[in-house]
Amino acid sequence: MGSEDVEKLELESTIGFAGSVPGGLLVHPDANHLIYPLGNTVVIEDLMATKHDKSRQQFLSGHTNNVSCIAVSKSGRFVASGQVTHMGFKADVIVWDFPSKSLYKKLALHKVKVQALAFSPNDKFLVTLGGEDDGSVVVWDLKKKDAVCGSPAAVLSAGVTFCVAFANNSDNIFVSGGNKTLRVWEIDEGSRILRPTDCNMGQLKRIVKCIQVSDDDQFMYCGTTSGDILQINMRTKLLCHYGPPKDKFSKGVLSLALLKSGEILIGAGDGTVAIVRGENYKKVKSTDVEKGVTSLALRGPGHQFFAGTERSDIYKFSYAEFSKDLVTACHSGSVLDISFPYEYSDVFATCSKEDIRVWNAHTSKELLRIVVPNMTCHAVDFMRDGKTIISAWNDGKIRAYTPESGKLKYTIHDAHNKGVTAVATTSDCTRIISGGGEGQVRVWNVGLNGSSYKMAGAMKEHKGTVTCIKVKSNDKECVTSSTDGTCIIWDLDRFVRNQIIFANTMFKAVCYHPDECQIITVGTDRKIGYWETYDGTQIRELDGTKSGSINGLDVSPDQMYFVTGGEDKLLKVWKYNEGEVTHLGIGHSGDIMRVKICPQQKHVVSVSADGAVLRWKFPF
Repeated sequence: MGSEDVEKLELESTIGFAGSVPGGLLVHPDANHLIYPLGNTVVIEDLMATKHDKSRQQFLSGHTNNVSCIAVSKSGRFVASGQVTHMGFKADVIVWDFPSKSLYKKLALHKVKVQALAFSPNDKFLVTLGGEDDGSVVVWDLKKKDAVCGSPAAVLSAGVTFCVAFANNSDNIFVSGGNKTLRVWEIDEGSRILRPTDCNMGQLKRIVKCIQVSDDDQFMYCGTTSGDILQINMRTKLLCHYGPPKDKFSKGVLSLALLKSGEILIGAGDGTVAIVRGENYKKVKSTDVEKGVTSLALRGPGHQFFAGTERSDIYKFSYAEFSKDLVTACHSGSVLDISFPYEYSDVFATCSKEDIRVWNAHTSKELLRIVVPNMTCHAVDFMRDGKTIISAWNDGKIRAYTPESGKLKYTIHDAHNKGVTAVATTSDCTRIISGGGEGQVRVWNVGLNGSSYKMAGAMKEHKGTVTCIKVKSNDKECVTSSTDGTCIIWDLDRFVRNQIIFANTMFKAVCYHPDECQIITVGTDRKIGYWETYDGTQIRELDGTKSGSINGLDVSPDQMYFVTGGEDKLLKVWKYNEGEVTHLGIGHSGDIMRVKICPQQKHVVSVSADGAVLRWKFPF
């Protein structure tokens, strides 16, 4: 089947925000839409829609790699996004037409990374700034869809330029700042030349991370890594003030916004959000959030603003009380596993470094967060009765929590000496099967409510890390996959091997076909294998992907389909019997780690190494 025959999977919602993108959180000038990057997608969220509204999120897809910067024009007609790419390749800037949510023009001149973008006040020009490997600034005519002129962003003795901003009343003046460089640029459209003027800062040496120009174009305000703010006269190009003189912002000023009152809103690297005023930049109001504040977005002339953090959280603030409300929370590291409760599709759990989170599947709202500092959770599973979340951790412990409160019920210490890497439970809720980094598979008998636990048996045939465990419906058998190139079917009564499967691969996931006479495997050899459980013979082999390993696999409850995902960042829906791809999901920019079809077969959830959790509509 050719790729042109494959339909696209419909993306229903995303959980995630690329908090590391400087200024990555924007409010559209209509004050009704929040715009932010997630992987290689730009997400547009309707602030007026209810949580259950299916059109609450819309997606702009067209980038081939992570979005590195984003900007919206003053009129609101255009949104621009730039990306990173591999060394030696050109990094695209895409200009989107906001009303139609369609691609307006793709611009390609910069190498490796687009660092920053800015629109001129009347939508005439777009200025794009290349990253460290590019070092150039280019001005584009939006009407002609063509480059007007370009120039090196800074003198050779200066470092990287990090940010650009346009004047508010002239289409021909913009400013740029970075490591020991601060410039005011004039666009000479007739001669197609850029004329830069370096600002005179005397002996002061600073690394500028963000710039805002005042409404009357008299001054520009720059946030620095030293934790102070520079005020530069745009006409004379001279430094007017800098401060605060004593109480500098810890870990630098990463974002700032100018308020109509003349005060300045500050986001600092230590998580401080503050309003400062006067020449001494005295703090008027201040509060803290977790991790550095990389973006601040004002919502119209109203009483709200949004703050985005390095930890990928989005907060909503009110000016009056300066109170904060967590709007969006998500994983900031690689998401390693997903689990749905038995026969229940409305919630699901994901796990990552330091935490387990439980989500509402329809609203994408976080319901529960369980944090274990400095530990990584490799796997998570719900007990069949829904009363316990079982989790596998890299410190060798199995921890059990209550799903409602996240309270720790019990811990199985020293379950595996090289970390617990996989976990599964039996349908009668009396047993936990765990796999470890050393290759052992262990069975634990658990008393009522975890009042007691005891190891019932240990099976020691795998030589590599156990990556996945699936239990047969009668609880008498389980199958485990390992990086040593074997899948083993175990007898859970006698704790011996029933059958073994060998392949020249590192197995990443395994599933029983729902009638349990076959298993299906995926791994690093890019193949999908069908095997007989009776004698371990291979029935069939499919080419799963053209590049990279396949990490995630799940079979649909109706036995007709299965889904895969891996390092090619594509989610694929397959017909089980025909072995054909029917639908393709494009949206992840990190390696897909796990995929799961919900018990009611209404949607598929996929998680990836960039911290994104994506929910797709199941097509059948």
